[in-house]
Amino acid sequence: MSLKKVLLPIPTFGFDPSEVAIPWKLLSEKNIEIVFITPNGTKASADERMLNGKGLGIFKSVLKARKDAVDAYFEMIKEPSFCNPLKYDEVNVEDFDGLLLPGGHDKTVKEYLESKILQQYVVDFFLAQKSIGAICHGVVLAARSIHLETGKSILYNYKTTALLKTQELLAYNLTRFNLKDYYLTYPGLTVEDEIKAALSTSSNFLKGPTPITRDSKNNLKPGFIVRDRNYVSARWPGDVYNFSLEFIKMLTV
Repeated sequence: MSLKKVLLPIPTFGFDPSEVAIPWKLLSEKNIEIVFITPNGTKASADERMLNGKGLGIFKSVLKARKDAVDAYFEMIKEPSFCNPLKYDEVNVEDFDGLLLPGGHDKTVKEYLESKILQQYVVDFFLAQKSIGAICHGVVLAARSIHLETGKSILYNYKTTALLKTQELLAYNLTRFNLKDYYLTYPGLTVEDEIKAALSTSSNFLKGPTPITRDSKNNLKPGFIVRDRNYVSARWPGDVYNFSLEFIKMLTV
């Protein structure tokens, strides 16, 4: 069986370490090749606050990345594939079996979420019925990807989940005294509201059970994902193991 190859676009700064490093580690363990791309082909770096918890106050242990994700991140950033990414405009969709869209809420991720190049890749992957995974703010990128023939989001007729409005506003309210609107990538517009507006019906946005604890490799029960055909989505780093394993299944089964 030929080696599977996955495209993983990230911004230059501010991506969520859990949502990149955990999928990278699990896919790599299955000998699935990951190709990183950044806007200018320079090595990227994660949201430092998610790694060190600076400014998160008494909620640091709840909001920052867990040890397994931090460990995976520092392992990942030594890999040649991560250190030598391609530019956004240097890839051919036909060379890949899957596309992974991670999230991140720091405002520096806007270059990723608003990239017309990436939005076209998303459309191309969907139309080719390749495997696509999007988690948290990564779903925003998918929702903004417009099918030119219909003029609608490529997610228009799909079921999906994403970062919940309750999650986004809770994180904001817990930290706004120290960090102002750090947790609001687009103040005035939550991820959930934007995604719902892109769908044929708001009922296609599935919230799942209340996210309280995070899943893990040995305990998948707390996680929640939505799979619709060749597309799988998840809400936050607490779903990342379920998300990664389902994406692997899509690629290899």
